[in-house]
Amino acid sequence: MSYQDPRIAPPRTLDELRAEVIKRIKANGYPGRGVRLACAESAMTALTSLDPEAWAKVWMAAGDRVVEEAEQASSPDDKRALFQSAFATYTMGRFPTPVTPGKRASYDKALAAYLRYADLLPQKLEVVRIPFEGREIIGYFRKPEGAGPFPLMVQCGGLDFWKEQVADEALSYLPHGLCVFGMDMPGTGQSPIKGDVGAERIFSRVFDWAETRADIDSKRMFMRGVSWGGHWATRVAFAEKDRILGAINHGGAVHHFFQPEWQLKALGTREYLLDLFGARANVFGIETLDEFLEYGPRMSLLHGDQIDQPCAPMLVMNGARDSQVPIADQLLLLQRGDAKEAWINPKGVHMGFGAGWGPERTIREIITPWLLKRLAQHDAAGAAPAKQ
Repeated sequence: MSYQDPRIAPPRTLDELRAEVIKRIKANGYPGRGVRLACAESAMTALTSLDPEAWAKVWMAAGDRVVEEAEQASSPDDKRALFQSAFATYTMGRFPTPVTPGKRASYDKALAAYLRYADLLPQKLEVVRIPFEGREIIGYFRKPEGAGPFPLMVQCGGLDFWKEQVADEALSYLPHGLCVFGMDMPGTGQSPIKGDVGAERIFSRVFDWAETRADIDSKRMFMRGVSWGGHWATRVAFAEKDRILGAINHGGAVHHFFQPEWQLKALGTREYLLDLFGARANVFGIETLDEFLEYGPRMSLLHGDQIDQPCAPMLVMNGARDSQVPIADQLLLLQRGDAKEAWINPKGVHMGFGAGWGPERTIREIITPWLLKRLAQHDAAGAAPAKQ
């Protein structure tokens, strides 16, 4: 829907895109989770071209109608559900990333709808602004009831799954006594910096902030990154190995992903809905395929043998059939450096989803137990008597 290089497989045609969107919405599939079918059908009927501004326009029109309905609803529960659906609809309008005026407008509306939805939840959402290199990190903080201090998981989203979705995932961790700080990874959403070597310093700044909070137990902190965000969780595992109890690379890049050979193949995947190249290039702030292919390899964790350095305990996750991030990256991470734990779904696609596994089950059966196990091990070690 934007820049197109003949070396990349062509995008879906207009008819193919319409059909794929409706298919995903009917299955409650990504990226349309939470979008009402009627909204999707009206948007796809109105869509007359692959132009990104046309895409944003039809989704914003659908989202505006949901907001009008929400404002007229008398029940708080209905209002909450409608503002949540409006957020999902506007998010489709900015998808995968707001690089045109219309998509930026849809993103602004998505942010506003999300906060109106969050205000109606019983669990309080705190919007946090942390000064950072003359700008600011904007994050969402959720914590369990009570004074704490609570163990913290810092989590960043990926290429197009941003802090708003992370903040909703946080609701699954609160009953286990964990608080969550959701943020955008470098080069996405409201992140103040683009993706580059050393950009993991943005997460270090968040851990600095956490140490100032009386409601956070700064001795019991974690980092999780989803999709491309798993790359940053891995970098944090090295950079903050003495400050965090563990890190989770959930489908994130390590080395092979950044190589031109993989990108030329993967940029044509039909697992992704549209404009994958535009979204990936925007992470680095570049425009052409040649710039992208030249820039990417610098991000490899093989540079300087970083992958072999000591790191915090790690959980490595993905699907063996991932067409967006090669499973070879997860295997490489397991084969080098410190020992790590892994969950690989042999039949799963990106992030291990598929064959009965989705976000909710993965959080419930894999991620949360791992976090609680690490906390128990830490607490047991602290309670053990010193050896004579």
